[in-house]
Amino acid sequence: MKSRKAGPPDGGYGWVVVMSAFFIMGLTAAVLKNFGLFFLDIQSHFGVLSSTTSWVTSTTIAMFHLGAPVASVLTIQFSQRVVIIVGGLLAASGMLLASLDLSLPWLYLTMGILQGIGISFSWIPANSMVSHYFARWRPIAYAIASSGECVFSILFSPFFQWLIEVYSWQGCLLIIGGLQLNLCVCGALMRPLEASQSPTQDTKGDAGVVLPKRKCIFQCSLMRKPEFLLYILFAIFAAAAFFIPPLFLVPFANSLGMDNYWPASILSFLALADLVGRLICGWVANMGLCRNLQLLSMVVTLLGVVLLLLPMGHNYWGILVFASLYGFLFGCVVAIQVISIMDIVSLEGFDNGLGLFMLFRSIGGFIGPPAAGWLVDQTNHYSSAFYLSGLCLISSAMFVVLVDRLIQKRKDVGAKVHQAIKGGDWETGIAK
Repeated sequence: MKSRKAGPPDGGYGWVVVMSAFFIMGLTAAVLKNFGLFFLDIQSHFGVLSSTTSWVTSTTIAMFHLGAPVASVLTIQFSQRVVIIVGGLLAASGMLLASLDLSLPWLYLTMGILQGIGISFSWIPANSMVSHYFARWRPIAYAIASSGECVFSILFSPFFQWLIEVYSWQGCLLIIGGLQLNLCVCGALMRPLEASQSPTQDTKGDAGVVLPKRKCIFQCSLMRKPEFLLYILFAIFAAAAFFIPPLFLVPFANSLGMDNYWPASILSFLALADLVGRLICGWVANMGLCRNLQLLSMVVTLLGVVLLLLPMGHNYWGILVFASLYGFLFGCVVAIQVISIMDIVSLEGFDNGLGLFMLFRSIGGFIGPPAAGWLVDQTNHYSSAFYLSGLCLISSAMFVVLVDRLIQKRKDVGAKVHQAIKGGDWETGIAK
């Protein structure tokens, strides 16, 4: 007798998981998005160029992505709870050690490597847990969880600026490290689902709650999917662009003669618009008004156009408008880019697919900020960084369009084959 196949709970304790993921997003991604507040202080403290300073953020981003496959493997081997707790300890240790201010390479090691791996070990399992607890409400559940990044960014921007002024940037890093210890509490709340299937039972589709542990931990076969390869190219180009605006927005505003709190307030409005974008786009995706990949290609293209226009803002209100548009569209992209992986590889391959997606994204994340910093040094103007970001995003949208067409073409061929087989069975029945 086969065991009954259970589906994701789609509620109940799943909402506790969503709230835990909400705080995890805030204590990881929101902290990373506010690294721009430390940029000028670190640059002036060590007396280095913009491109040299940007390697701190670039290293964090790279390790965040490079640690994703490792986090996926550890999640499969152990549990989301264990990996998140370890990630919280690593992230907090990175900030606490960075506050010692030993040297710039020391910041690369602590704020860069330790913090990046800690963020990865917390962020990846949190996304995985939400995806396994929800099927029908997955888009909106993920949108709510990821909105923690926005809510905390709104709070952190003025808070970090105040901490920097009162305790210096070193003291601010020390306090952030203490806050990130709460990642361990969030991880403890991530209760793993028990597998309810026999080992021989099919786990394809959304019916499987917990994927069985595999002998082949990493599904390399995913790399043979042309759709997934194209989606990885989208990830590389998009990641090269995503981390440039938060890093250079504050220095750009400061170059126009604004006081410290005005640029910090721009980051808060950006985060608020980001929150609205995630919730609205998650709701639209949940309604199924259009395909996720269609929606993703549209918002990525619009995001690129907005970044190309952002340097036209030469005062506080002009920058605020473009930054808010950027935040809204960025939120839309974040709300659907992860769940779109499931449209390509299904739930069974999601954990490994997300790990590979983040791994290759590290290429763009590692190159983007230093390349933008180099352009700023060469042109002596921050607008060149936004031009680079906009062009990368518009280029990345083309790959999403190709992915969507390939998937639809494959579905059309499958439907025709199914119809032909069904028609053949009907004719055979008539002949009999």
